[in-house]
Formats: sequence, C-alpha cells, structure tokens
Amino acid sequence: MSSTTIFSCPIYSFILGPHIQDPLALEGKDMFDLVTVGHFAIDLIASSTAVVSSQSLGGPPTYVSLAARKLGARVSVISKVGEDFPNEYLTSLNANEVDLSGLKRVKGASTTKFILKYRGDERHLQLHSRAPPISVRDLPKSLRTRIIHVTPIANELSLAVVDDLRARTGTLSLDPQGFLRRVDQNGNVCLKRWMGKQVLELVDVYKSSIGEIRMVTGLTNLKLAMKKIQDYGVSIVVVTKGMEGSTLLHEGVFYDIPVCKPRIVRDLTGAGDAYIGAFLAEFVNRKTLYWCSCVGSAAASFVVEGVGSAVFGEKKEIYKRANGIYEEGREYLE
Repeated sequence: MSSTTIFSCPIYSFILGPHIQDPLALEGKDMFDLVTVGHFAIDLIASSTAVVSSQSLGGPPTYVSLAARKLGARVSVISKVGEDFPNEYLTSLNANEVDLSGLKRVKGASTTKFILKYRGDERHLQLHSRAPPISVRDLPKSLRTRIIHVTPIANELSLAVVDDLRARTGTLSLDPQGFLRRVDQNGNVCLKRWMGKQVLELVDVYKSSIGEIRMVTGLTNLKLAMKKIQDYGVSIVVVTKGMEGSTLLHEGVFYDIPVCKPRIVRDLTGAGDAYIGAFLAEFVNRKTLYWCSCVGSAAASFVVEGVGSAVFGEKKEIYKRANGIYEEGREYLE
C-alpha cells in the first residue's frame, strides 16, 4: 500500500497522494522551490481597454515565476527561445531573481510569438512563430526542486519529457493548455480534445480553465469533469473561472474560492499562470489549500491591472487581498 503524508492546518487537514513528498523535507542551498517548464513567449496584446504595439514578455515561465518570486519562492525555468528574444527580457528576469540556467537560446531559431486579441472575456490567439521543442536532453542533470510545473503553450513538450520530470521532483504540477491547442495554416489557435491519460497519471496538481477541463474530459459538468481528473490519480485539481472565481477539489471535497476583484481590468493575459504560481509558492510552505487558492486569486487580480507582465503585487499587498476573500470563506469552511 502506498504511503501518504498528512499535513494539519487551521482550516482542514489534507492528505497528499503517493507521489507527493513533503516539500519542506527537500532541503539544500541549490534546491529550488519551483521550476516552470515550457516556452517563454513574445506577446502582442490587443484588447478593448488597451492596445500594445510593442512586444511584451509573456509565456507561463514569466507569469508563474514572477508571481511565485513575489511571495519569496526560489524559482527557475526550463525553456527555449530564439535569437530574437530581447536581451532586455533577460535583464528583467535576472533583476527579479528568476534563475535562467535552464534557458537555451537557439541559434537560427525564433521565439514562440503570439498575437492575442481580446473581446470582453473572450480571447483569440494567433501563433506567429514557434521555438524548438524542449527535449529530455534539455533537462539539466543537476535539477533539484521541490515542485515542477509543466505548462506547454505550443505543444513543445512530449510524454517522454513529462515522464522524466516526474522522477526529478516530489510534486509535479500541470497546466495542459498547450496540449489542447490546434493551429491552422494561418496560425489561428483553437481548442481541441486531448486524450492525455498517460500524462495525467503522472501528475499531482492539475490546473486549467473551465473551458480547458471540458476539452480534456469531454464533460460539461464541472464537478464531474474535476472528479474525472482526480480519478487519474491527481491529488489536487484547480479550475479557474474568470470573474466567477475558482474551484478546488481534494480528496473528494469541493471548495469554491471567490474572485479577488481588481481595481481595474486592463489585460487578462497571464492571470491563470500568476494564479498557479502564487498557489504553488504557498503550497511549498505547507499552507492550506484554501489559502493557497486565495493567494492565487489575489496574485491574478494584480496582473490584470496592467498590460502583459508589467504589474505584479508585492507580498504584503497580495496577502491583504487574499485575506479578504479567505475571511469570506471561513464560515463556509467551518
């Protein structure tokens, strides 16, 4: 029988599945808290509230890492970019203490680039260029981290890579967004069904949007879809629902987390990535799952107040907003 670890916390206790090790039990000065695996992107963002004619730094490694770093996590990335990746982006990431030792700049290649057009909450994606895929050979042999977050955006990761990453960490997290994307001859991106059983069976933490989980499972009922993901052996399932907040499933129990309302919404890009980055930064420190979700919502609320990856709240600000919706849920949890 597989062993489990039980963490006790003020609101409830949660049992971690057989894959997950106590994150704080993994120590060492070279140990990262969180490593994000997937492509950086260069984004051109257009919305009803803002138009950005200049390129901006994007991709999950940006939003996940910066959100987690604001909360004190030690973060790194495994990614590939092309020769067109601006040096100013590298300077900015280094200034924010994002470790880039796992980043490869490929001679003669282009960086993954998207044109993002928003109409209300709806987003249209167009893929302009794609960086080379990330292979097993690109994974640092010396990689030591408490959590790995797998988050493709242009189908750049294979099952072999995910399988290799599974063996390198106690907690493997997944956002399947890139596995679900079909690109037509003009670069237009739409969602497709993804039969990802072999990947999902390797995962401890799953996060996606409500639209994406329906494409993964083929189910329109949210609770049934989340239960289906958990049936693959996933311990923690998180689904973001835009301005309707998020839903968390663990050990068969559902928790609804209110949305943290931003002062203004300028751009929705990266909100989901910031959410899971902040969630995992708190999770690595044994915080309650409900609190992790509140912090995730708070981090996302700051990101949408800017355009692209320009705005991230500071730790005290994030905690203040998170505490507001945490208190809303205290009676519900009890």
